[in-house]
Amino acid sequence: MNKDSTSEKKKPLIPIEQIAAKIGISEDELEYYGQYKAKINREDNFNPEDRRGKLVMVTAMTPTPSGEGKTLTTIGLADTLSSMKKKTTAALREPSLGPVFGLKGGATGGGKARVVPSDEINLHFTGDIHAVTSAHNLLAAMVDNRLHFDGPGGLLDCRRVTWKRVLDVDDRVLREVVVGIGGPLRGIARETGMDITAASEVMAILCLSKNIKDLKERLGNIIIGYSSEREPVFARQINAHGSMAALLKDAIKPNIVQTLEGTPALIHGGPFANIAHGTNTVIATRMALQLSDYVVTETGFGSDLGAEKFFNIVVRTGHIPPPDAVVLVATVRALKHHAGIERKDLQKENLGAIEKGFENLQKHIENMKDFGIPLVVAVNRFTSDTDAEIARVKKLCQGENARAAESRLWAEGSKGGKELGEQVMEAADKDKKDFKYTYESNLPLVEKIEKVARDIYGAKSVAMEGKIRRKIQRIEEEGFKEFPICVAKTQASLSDDKELLGKPEDFTLIVTDVSVSSGAGFVVVYCGDIMTMPGLPKRPAAERIDITDKGEITGLH
Repeated sequence: MNKDSTSEKKKPLIPIEQIAAKIGISEDELEYYGQYKAKINREDNFNPEDRRGKLVMVTAMTPTPSGEGKTLTTIGLADTLSSMKKKTTAALREPSLGPVFGLKGGATGGGKARVVPSDEINLHFTGDIHAVTSAHNLLAAMVDNRLHFDGPGGLLDCRRVTWKRVLDVDDRVLREVVVGIGGPLRGIARETGMDITAASEVMAILCLSKNIKDLKERLGNIIIGYSSEREPVFARQINAHGSMAALLKDAIKPNIVQTLEGTPALIHGGPFANIAHGTNTVIATRMALQLSDYVVTETGFGSDLGAEKFFNIVVRTGHIPPPDAVVLVATVRALKHHAGIERKDLQKENLGAIEKGFENLQKHIENMKDFGIPLVVAVNRFTSDTDAEIARVKKLCQGENARAAESRLWAEGSKGGKELGEQVMEAADKDKKDFKYTYESNLPLVEKIEKVARDIYGAKSVAMEGKIRRKIQRIEEEGFKEFPICVAKTQASLSDDKELLGKPEDFTLIVTDVSVSSGAGFVVVYCGDIMTMPGLPKRPAAERIDITDKGEITGLH
């Protein structure tokens, strides 16, 4: 049995109706999925101006391949604030089976800062991601059905279909596929591909919609391809949005579970931040803000990805307010990693490497300050870290006029987060807040890309082929100039090159493609060699995951 599963067995879980009652949700509003998880069926009458709680957003410096503990910090901070007698809710994304069985493994926190039941959350949960997969692929089937019966000269040009299929798994061989081969009874043969479900526009739509009406309208606005006259064709034109919304009628309801310490956690929606916008649903966050004193939410990967998109895409919808404080997670080992220290030497004390690698964290601090939101750096402590190393990181942060607190949440739970909790509450209550976007909506799309590249990534310039510029021009002419941009790039670097560690300078951001997600309401900008269908690593987590004769999952953490 794995370590996490053993921990769950030692401390019995609290029935989910008791967890829900902590934030004023009645049993009548719960749809049970067993004893310890449920969906919330509550009418959303929330006005952002009348919100009760304060919003804390957790992000991170540029991560190492194994992550820096951003999710456990989110969970542990929620537990800490709860232990300080603040009614608190965590708002998290749902784990994708791709990374669960790939490189990352489970995504429910770690140590004493976890959401439970962990195995069930990591594996299928309440079926939301499967519902997104089904809705997405239903649209793909209806597109090919229309091509089959309309033939050449129909509504869609078979050479200009843009809607692919999705699957919630890492599978590189599906990036490019050919469908419809084998004769006319099998449809029209054409080249297409598959993305991972977390990159689906349907996932983004689910997470950005404020209610079922908004969801259905956004689904209808999806561009599925172009006509022979190169006019965009929308999902509503083939009457697909109603049936897609029907498949998502339960998925749009937030899921409630608990932390190991009994703090309510709403886990809902799961877009990646390196290839999508990386934030849980606005419905879950809105609901939590109505019911809690503090809501702790998480954005994906480093602040150059998840946090930037949270500010420039999610907050811009008007469905949720800017956060009252930002927590920026940093680790000693990540600083050493960005100083070029090899993995085998990361556990050795190295104050010089910390100072050298600090330039990466320094850039993330600068970025968050530019958004005008109070900031606290959480130094997530690992067992190999020394007191001198932790002290050096905090001193460097204070030299940037940034609050910093040591976090021992993994080892100690809420007791190890007291300093962080106090700093977060002080920042949210006392520090100046002057939120501003990176760019205005009326800027041309190329200028928006250049603003993010220069201001957030530190790029010297942006390069793209002429055909990409012409594609951007067509997107603007089609009426999408006002849309924010969603940059798809590597999470391993501030640049678009995963090999450039630290704080890259004088680099050129290479834009390789663009597409419009008209239902989600943003333009996707692909940079470098980013893939929207990941591949499994050489030794995937799937090789160590197993189940015992008694039905207990092992190897999942």
